[in-house]
Amino acid sequence: MKKLRWVMDGDGFWEVDASTSRTLDGLARPVPGDTLPLGLSRGVRLSRPKQIDFFQRFMAAPFVPSYSGDHSHGSRGGHGFALQRVLTIPFSQNWFTSVLGQFNLQKFVAAMKGSGDKPKSASSRLQSIRRHLKDKSLYAFGLCSEILLSPDDTLLLSLDRYVEKDETRKKAVFHHKFPYHDLTVEAVWPGLFVDKGGNYWDVPFSVAVDLASVASDSGLSCHLSALHNSGSPEQFVGNGNDLVPIRLLPGLSVKGAFAYKKDFEFWRSNTPKLKMVQPYDIFLSNPHVSAAGIIGAAVTASLGDNSEKPRRLKEDFQGFRGFSFQSGAVKSAILADMFGSLLFTAQHGNFQRLFFDLTRFQARLDFPSGSKFLTGATRLAQDFVNSQQLSLDALQAVCPNTFLSFQQQIAGPFSFRVDSGIAVDLRNRYWNVRVEEPVFAIEYTLQVLGSAKAIAWFSPKQREFMIELRFFET
Repeated sequence: MKKLRWVMDGDGFWEVDASTSRTLDGLARPVPGDTLPLGLSRGVRLSRPKQIDFFQRFMAAPFVPSYSGDHSHGSRGGHGFALQRVLTIPFSQNWFTSVLGQFNLQKFVAAMKGSGDKPKSASSRLQSIRRHLKDKSLYAFGLCSEILLSPDDTLLLSLDRYVEKDETRKKAVFHHKFPYHDLTVEAVWPGLFVDKGGNYWDVPFSVAVDLASVASDSGLSCHLSALHNSGSPEQFVGNGNDLVPIRLLPGLSVKGAFAYKKDFEFWRSNTPKLKMVQPYDIFLSNPHVSAAGIIGAAVTASLGDNSEKPRRLKEDFQGFRGFSFQSGAVKSAILADMFGSLLFTAQHGNFQRLFFDLTRFQARLDFPSGSKFLTGATRLAQDFVNSQQLSLDALQAVCPNTFLSFQQQIAGPFSFRVDSGIAVDLRNRYWNVRVEEPVFAIEYTLQVLGSAKAIAWFSPKQREFMIELRFFET
């Protein structure tokens, strides 16, 4: 779910992998869109088998639940309510191998109710249960192996088998840590992508190479990525009527970008913390008001079908394409543009007391296309100087993509959190502002680890529920 990319995840303007309960590995890539910046950013996180293994070992959870429902016009629906469990195979300290099993509890219960069986004794009831448990479509399995080749090199190999859908997903990921950059090479077949409308797409084969600066509070960062797709994309989950995103068509795209980030602190509390009381999260223990700004530029070069313009392209206001060059003879294109982002954070409380000692608000304004913003601002200035009515298209063009996040401690390590996008549609005369893809979550902070938490989140639009483990998230 794209959106458990919390507002500060990734520590920058790069897009990060989406969390989703529709696959065993719990990940989907964002579709690299025409709007910049980059559509691919890789970061080290615990794999899904390691997360579930942690819940089993240290949180006494025999099973980890998840849910994915059908879309209103779903082409291939979700699995419903399911339970997951991991079996680890100890080879060595540097080699983690696991078998992840998923049981479709909702389908099992529905099959029991729909069978019409009315057992009269306990033995006949057990026979009925055993008969339904033999249904292979209730199960999905994932084999994952992570090898620590060196302190800076990691190799992950995984194979997921979905019996009900008769499909197999394979993945190979290599990660290397440089002193100031992270390198990730990934091959997946098929690769799962999610677009801005919440639709999931399968690409038969996808290879990505990504080199990104290590996240920092301020300063210059750079990012270089290459993505090669082959085969015809197929909608995995969606309304069935959407066009295939052009960047998922077969071809090669190379993207390079740099950004400069500057932090500003307006206020920080000098009130002493409670003595001999450890905060539930050390990164959320200082009341403050701060802001951050990011500005950068990016260039995208594409070769293949992914460089062709789509047959139907909604462009409400022309001229918002930055610098672009397209050659139809060899199916190639180059696009360059600027981007920017503003982030505001306000926190009250030290997250030490038992009740209501943390209230946190974040707002992020993204300007994905500098040329679009400047063109719209110029048009508005001209309308104002000429005493003309302001163009709604120009006003729409200068409106940023807005994301809000609110977190409130409930009791002890438990807190409630909601993240949501805010969309402004000036052409709708009745209701200009709407909430986009909200995500509701309950967080349980693992105090003993300093900064770690178990998150149970639900997305009403995507109809997904998932429990995740996250570390060092601010």
